[in-house]
Amino acid sequence: MNVVGWAKAEIEIAPEGRAMNGYGMWNHRARGRQTPLYARAFHLTDPKGATAIVCCIDMAMINHSMRAGVCERLNSELGDDFAEETFLYTATHTHSSPGGCGYEALYNVVTPGFVPRHLEAVIDATVTAILAARDAAAPTELGLARGEFGPDVKVAWNRSLRAHNRNPEVTPRPSTQTHLALNRQMDVITARRDGDLAAMVSLFGVHATCIGNTLDRHDGDNKGYASAEAEKRMAEDVPDGPDPVAIFAQATAGDVSPHFHGEGEWARRKAITGEAEYAYAKRNGEVQSELALAAAASGEASKLDGDIDGVLIYVDFTNQRADPRFADGHTDAWTSEPCLGVAFFEGTRVDGRGMPHAAGVLATGIARALRWWRMRRLDSMPITGAAYFRRLYAAQGPKDILMEAGRKTLLGQPIAQVRLPDVVDPSVKELKRLARSGAIERSPLVPTVLPLQIVRIGSLAVVCCPGEFTTIAGRRLVDTVADVLGPSGIDDVLICTYSNDYMGYVTTHEEYQEQAYEGGNTIFGQWTLAVFQTQFEELASQLALAPPDRTHDRNTRPEPVPADELASRTNLPVR
Repeated sequence: MNVVGWAKAEIEIAPEGRAMNGYGMWNHRARGRQTPLYARAFHLTDPKGATAIVCCIDMAMINHSMRAGVCERLNSELGDDFAEETFLYTATHTHSSPGGCGYEALYNVVTPGFVPRHLEAVIDATVTAILAARDAAAPTELGLARGEFGPDVKVAWNRSLRAHNRNPEVTPRPSTQTHLALNRQMDVITARRDGDLAAMVSLFGVHATCIGNTLDRHDGDNKGYASAEAEKRMAEDVPDGPDPVAIFAQATAGDVSPHFHGEGEWARRKAITGEAEYAYAKRNGEVQSELALAAAASGEASKLDGDIDGVLIYVDFTNQRADPRFADGHTDAWTSEPCLGVAFFEGTRVDGRGMPHAAGVLATGIARALRWWRMRRLDSMPITGAAYFRRLYAAQGPKDILMEAGRKTLLGQPIAQVRLPDVVDPSVKELKRLARSGAIERSPLVPTVLPLQIVRIGSLAVVCCPGEFTTIAGRRLVDTVADVLGPSGIDDVLICTYSNDYMGYVTTHEEYQEQAYEGGNTIFGQWTLAVFQTQFEELASQLALAPPDRTHDRNTRPEPVPADELASRTNLPVR
């Protein structure tokens, strides 16, 4: 039997008028608190003394700054008892949470800037929860249970149905069945003391966007409400037991919305406004908690006692080749420098609209003209420039590129020289100001060196991914890992997204061709999933080996952000 403890700690960030993280809207500012935000942690030790940590925070994302800060503190506090390879750090993806925690400039434009006290508050809460979980550890029976939402349960809808229907392995769904075009299964890791359910970890993919971008209070959204309800119910059932903790983390949420999608979708969304959005988030969370508790109570959980193990690598995704087996047979399928498409800036129809349609049409025309002009001039360019554009457009495929994040350009112009009037968009105004001041000259706009991790608990393997995977992209990745680990005694492979860092979306190659919102934010191009499959297949093969025989790269990490530029983006006044 494993020794397991759990605890939670509040993330103490005062709402002071800074923009929240998730929607990327300049005016989405925090001026109050609707619910507390927590770090929830599990600490596990197997009979051989190997340990694992699972921590989920009520934030939009994990940044490398968060993970690196927590690892530094835990190495100091725990020494050899801390293993980075088995530390799974994830987020609920609530869009009503503080920003300013990352070093990458693009994520902090609207905050505005990097806010060290926000980062420190997240690190403090995370470490506090983890150490308290370790101190509370006791013999615990772990299990894996499953439940499935019935077709009539109103909890989630696919928001990019046309893209989803492109996948050859799916049954094409009409617009009346968006609720069926997703994985409606929930996986629940249960923790029991003396036979009583005392804690749990739920994995189910649905965006934490019940609450829109017009409200001004910190809130845990549906996942936060799910945790609160499940913890309340467990405490009522076992009043003399330890304080329960329920983690509701994300699986394949990339194309999954908590709002209805189909005929009349916008009218239905507009009917849920103001305080009704908080009530809607609470009900959605309660539905998730009800299924998790029902699955745990079904008596069908398989035991998870067994060895704890893990592998972790960091990979530069700007120049990776995909194995042809995962790239439709293409032998020259590569990723490229990160690019964001017009479709991303246009936003989603229901969860969060972006630039006006007319601006999107204009940007699309400019992006296509720019591509045509560049490709026509390849023979007259320097060799390095020609090679760059060939690689870029081959990788990015049909994406209408609005931002080249690697070169820091908008529609081909250096950000500092963009002619869009400042009064049109305050976010672009701030980005231009940063560029003109030299604050982002050498700093990354988005992360490119990404953490890939697999954590094993007995017969379960959890694939930990630093982004938002669509339903079918996640299924393909899980199948890839399961094929490798099956012979090693792994019976179940699950995916946990928004883990360890954040780099945007991952669609299938077929979905990418649609260039819906998710494809527009699959920043490394149309072969991104194929590269994830290639890298995770190799990582899984390393996990299947005995630890002394593993040869994977343990040293690569993201380059430090230039301290002088970060300082110039730090604690900026709220404008």
